[in-house]
Amino acid sequence: MNCIGHCGLDCAKCDTYNATIKNDDNIRKEVAALWSKMNNCEIPYQSINCLGCKQDGIKCIFCDSMCEVRKCALSKGIDLCNKCIEFNTCNKIKPFLNSNINIFNK
Repeated sequence: MNCIGHCGLDCAKCDTYNATIKNDDNIRKEVAALWSKMNNCEIPYQSINCLGCKQDGIKCIFCDSMCEVRKCALSKGIDLCNKCIEFNTCNKIKPFLNSNINIFNK
């Protein structure tokens, strides 16, 4: 599946996506603990279900309602953040990528 999020990360490389596809609670628990720490918020493992932020269907709680990058892209009606005229000075995308890029570079 080719599922690139608004931020530019490949959803198919995301453990949340893979936990959903495999229906694996062990992966969900690992992801919830990691993402809670990385994003300074509590993410319950039961919410680790996602088919991609731009796809129809289920999304994890972070991607669905907490991700400031996704909210911004949706509000501006853009597909990818790098198409935004504010990309180079954005105070949402750079911190997000800096804290999340390692989970997508496996």
